[in-house]
Amino acid sequence: MCAELRRTPDEESVEGRSQLLEFGCWGYQLSYRQREVSATVRQVRAALVENRTRSLGIVLAAAGLAGFIALGTRASFALYLVPITTEFGWGRGTFGLAVAVQNLVWGIGQPFAGAIADRWGTGRVLVSGSLLFSGGIVLMANSSTPSGFYLSAGLVVGLGLAACSFSVILAVVGRAAPPERRTWALGIATAAGSVGNFVLIPISRLMIESFGWQSALTTSALATLVIGGLATILNGGRDSANEVNVADQTLKEALREAAAHRSYVLLVVGFFVCGFHVVFIGVHLPAHIEDIGQSANVAATALTLIGFFNVIGAFSSGILGTKGPKARLLTMLYLGRAVAITFFMVAPRSTTTTLVFAAVMGLLWLSTVPLTSGLVAQIFGLQHMGTLFGIVFLSHQLGSFMGAWLGGFLFDQTGSYNIVWWIAVALGALAALLHWPVDETPIERESRPLVKAH
Repeated sequence: MCAELRRTPDEESVEGRSQLLEFGCWGYQLSYRQREVSATVRQVRAALVENRTRSLGIVLAAAGLAGFIALGTRASFALYLVPITTEFGWGRGTFGLAVAVQNLVWGIGQPFAGAIADRWGTGRVLVSGSLLFSGGIVLMANSSTPSGFYLSAGLVVGLGLAACSFSVILAVVGRAAPPERRTWALGIATAAGSVGNFVLIPISRLMIESFGWQSALTTSALATLVIGGLATILNGGRDSANEVNVADQTLKEALREAAAHRSYVLLVVGFFVCGFHVVFIGVHLPAHIEDIGQSANVAATALTLIGFFNVIGAFSSGILGTKGPKARLLTMLYLGRAVAITFFMVAPRSTTTTLVFAAVMGLLWLSTVPLTSGLVAQIFGLQHMGTLFGIVFLSHQLGSFMGAWLGGFLFDQTGSYNIVWWIAVALGALAALLHWPVDETPIERESRPLVKAH
């Protein structure tokens, strides 16, 4: 190439020929270097994708175990309603309000925990969360007054759950999975966490019967410390090998964009209903079952069935979410909940009816989570997923607050849960309508390199 340039004639001067020669050689070398750099970048990207694929299984296993402990322990709290309120002579509204505060604090803390994890990594958030969760349960076991119970079971446990549950863990999974497998991976993580419901609830029941509720809570507190030990594996920050070239938004820009997006607002409002359903049923179903003349063992079995079928439902929704519109699936799930609750209310009261209801609700229980979180990632990308899904989850927890508190309040006022059950039916129908018009199209932004956080 340089030799050819030396033979190029210059009509004006020797100096012109010299400059042309120098410029041509320089241009050729630059072009060659650019090709070398491009090849290296392609190799690095391929290595990152290959490494991320290999590590996805490890991330899913760690995320599943963290969810297994956190969600299973949290679900088992329903078994403590009767023994705690009986021992201290409290109304169910006291226990319900404590759980309502827990869910509200959990929800309020979730966007902040997600933002910290997005910015500085998940590890320190998980460690802090596991310590708060464990400490809150120990305090809960030693609280003998309503105010102490609100502080421990409500505030401290709620803060712990905010730092070691959905928005933090699922954001790591979302970054580890390639786009075409993301909803599937989120479904796997949710399903694995759901295993805790049907494994830890029977174990908690056995511990309560064998050692008493205080010792059972203390043992559960020790188990939650394992979540902090998973921090090294789940220490994912904002960078993703699956988003090599994205628009680097500030948090303020991301929040403004999401607030102006109609589908995001619909997801936020709709997830309120999910929280209302799962917490009202999770907290008050065992007591309701005993109220209608069935045994405590039937109540525990019902919660276990919810946990078991929840695994199937979450896993299935993760798969279906990769094959069809997620918003349509969410519409069917919420409509299915309304139908299932109506069946439970109008069908003859029997053990069979109760267990069938529990199995159906289990299929619909957390199957909303991989679809909702998958939509957030699909529409807005991964950079601020922890924060944006944290806000959606805050709405979920506002619904949880209402479900836990209203269930206990109306029972104390009327001696029955019937009004709350029918409110749950109406909310299920409303959520089905809200999710139908959700637009799943990803937002297109100007592509520029993502600046790594330090």
